[in-house]
Amino acid sequence: MRLNELSPASGSKRERKRVGRGAGSGHGKTAGRGTKGAGARSGTHIPAGYEGGQMPLQRRLPRLKGMARGRHTPAHPTVYAEVNVGQLENISGDTIGVEELRAAGLVGKKEMPVKILGDGEIGRAVTVRAHAFSRSARSKIEAAGGSIEIVE
Repeated sequence: MRLNELSPASGSKRERKRVGRGAGSGHGKTAGRGTKGAGARSGTHIPAGYEGGQMPLQRRLPRLKGMARGRHTPAHPTVYAEVNVGQLENISGDTIGVEELRAAGLVGKKEMPVKILGDGEIGRAVTVRAHAFSRSARSKIEAAGGSIEIVE
């Protein structure tokens, strides 16, 4: 094996396509550009997203997130970790806060705000501290003799 005997692997190098060199080349006349239009002209730049005069996709779609079906929802809604009233029954203590919910494994991520929802029943009076409460959760906790505190 000598340097002058080295050659690239077969099929790895390809001849350059020579367009506009007559009808016999297979790429003559229009040189593979088709007939007429911006793509056939020299020096014309077609912008990304151009659809030949049709209204482009980025202009056909609504501008903001949350503009679905004629009603506006916030683009970045607050996502809560949800805990049901029925799950509070299993936690001991008179006061149940976010830390107690995390210790019980009912809430995952530390930075997520907690919302108490109304599914299930609670049979004892407890003070519940959370970032938000549903109407049904609030009424069930207060009906059991407990109270709620909203955490900032």
